[in-house]
Order: sequence, then C-alpha cells, then structure tokens
Amino acid sequence: MPDHDYHEVHDLQIRARTVLPARREDIEFTTADGVRLVGELALPEHGDPEATLVTFHPLPTEGGYMDSHLYKKASYRLPALADIAVLRFNTRGTSSPRGTSEGEFDGGEKEGYDVAAAVEFAVARNLPNRWMVGWSFGTELILKHGTKEPAASATEGAVLLSPPVKRAQRADLQAWAEDGRPLRVLVPEHDDFLKPPEAEEVFATCPQARLRAVDGAKHLWVGEKYTHLVLEDIASTVLGVPAELPTRWTGPAAQEPSQL
Repeated sequence: MPDHDYHEVHDLQIRARTVLPARREDIEFTTADGVRLVGELALPEHGDPEATLVTFHPLPTEGGYMDSHLYKKASYRLPALADIAVLRFNTRGTSSPRGTSEGEFDGGEKEGYDVAAAVEFAVARNLPNRWMVGWSFGTELILKHGTKEPAASATEGAVLLSPPVKRAQRADLQAWAEDGRPLRVLVPEHDDFLKPPEAEEVFATCPQARLRAVDGAKHLWVGEKYTHLVLEDIASTVLGVPAELPTRWTGPAAQEPSQL
C-alpha cells in the first residue's frame, strides 16, 4: 500500500479520513485448497499488540471487501489508540485496491478455507489474543466455520456486526453454544435483515452471546457516531476492560485521499 503523508498535528478531531500511525504491511497467505488471498496487517507503531482482530468483510457480491469502511477505519485507528492489531483480507474472488484474491465466491462454503488460513496466518505471526470479527456476510463465515479448527482453539471468541443469520443454520448456533467461547453481537435498530427482537430469539440458544441493540443504527453503520461506537465496543470486548477511545489526537497523522 502507498505510504501515508504524516504531519504533526495538535488536538485533531478524528474523522472518517484520519489515518493514525501504525506499522502496515501487505500480506498474502494460501488456503488449504491452494487459493492465494491478499490483505493487510496493521500493527501498533511501537511494541507488541494487546489483541488481534482477524476480520471478515461483508458480502463481496454486494460490494463488501477488506476496505469496507469499519475495517479500514479500524486499521487506521486501533493500532494507535488501543494497541490492537488489525488483519484485513479479501476472501476468495474478492478485489480491492490491495489486489484480488484468487478463487471464486462460494456463498460461504469454501470460504471456510479462508477463515482457517487467516487464523493460521495470525498464529504463525505470533499475534496475541486473537478474536474473529465479522460484519454481515463475515458473521456467517464465523458462525459456520469459527467452531472448527484451527479457529476453535486459536481464537478467544468473536464479535458479530449486523449478523443476517441467513446462511448459518441452527446446527451452527448449537455448535457455538457447545463451544462456549464468547460472542459479542451488535445489532442495529434499523437493520435490513435481523433487527434486535429477532436477534434475541436467534441467539437465545447461545447462552454466552451478549447482544447490544444500537438505537438509530442501520446495517452499514454509516456515520462517525456509529463508527466510534462499534470500534470502542470491539476494543472493550477484546481487551476485556472498558475502552474509551479518544476522539482527538495529538501527534503524527495523515488523511486518506479518497472519501471512505
């Protein structure tokens, strides 16, 4: 990825296009069925991360990819604000400015290989306190494949953003219930697919699921108010303590040239 042009700033209001310092590198890894996937890893600029997000993006046939705005903003902010590493990648057949992952979209089935390969990459890099984070279609990948190895033993739990629960089956939810690892579920009040009352019913079979209904939010979490809320909730979940992410920044910063 191109280097960002950092400048020293004082008391800057963090906005959608704000880029904070991190060690960023383009990455590649190959799935067990031989598909090469491309992505990016963002690490704290100094020291080791306190936690790691392995992210799974929204539906690629509807425009979802590794740069879907919440994940790009997570990579821009969380390494600097919370010492959290962010691993983003394109699932099979998905393109972004970073490049195109090999293979073809398979509706969430062969993407199970992608889930396993991403987790294996994080393990191989010795990234600590690994959590899966899914958004929309990405939540289906976690529900369907997150209780299988290597994810079952190599991740601490999962955060689900706007879960449609269309592809995941009752057996997948039961597998999570038996697994017991924590599930944090953020459900927008005005979601297009699964609203909070229905989500309560769907996840009732998973006693460890903690649901948060977010007033006013929609499926895509558009707006800085909801971006901040989601990132702060994710940070609190994976760090295990309440995280209050700053909204202002003093130090090196850059600006993404195109609107997210």
